[in-house]
This record gives sequence, structure tokens and C-alpha cells, in this order.
Amino acid sequence: MPERIATVASRVGLHARPAAIFAEAAAEQPVEVTIGLEGTPADEALDASSILSLMGLGAEYGAKVVLRAEGEGADAALESLAQVLETDHDAE
Repeated sequence: MPERIATVASRVGLHARPAAIFAEAAAEQPVEVTIGLEGTPADEALDASSILSLMGLGAEYGAKVVLRAEGEGADAALESLAQVLETDHDAE
């Protein structure tokens, strides 16, 4: 299963606005994507398109998260979503 580690760049972490932006981007992907804090087992990862899951994750600024997906287009989806996480959406 392809995975990608990304660092949360938004100053407030993956909360409120950044979580909504990320959840929307995850929902638009052609594959299902999961997210978990680095070190979280794959079977405990959360649905990346769920804003409630994202806010409950507790990923603060600078936290490393693991994105996982499987299927055709998984690598491109993970790269795209990593870019969303590594953008400070609070600076806009």
C-alpha cells in the first residue's frame, strides 16, 4: 500500500479551516485515503475525507502524518494531498 509522510504546515494545525480544505481535497481523489499520526498502525488510520476525523486526530503544527491509499492513482493522490498539508492555509 503506497504511503506518504507529510508535515502539517498550518499554524493552527489540522483544525477548522485547514481540516475542511484537506477533507474536501481528499474527497475529490479517485481512491480512498486514510490519515494517521506518524507511528499509527495502518489499521487505526482515519478517513482523510472526514472533517470530524481530521479534527479529532490532534495533528498540530509541525506534526508528521502518514497518508495511505491503494488503487490506481494512489501515488498521485497522496502527492497532491501532501502538498495541501504542507501549505500554511492560515497565512492566506
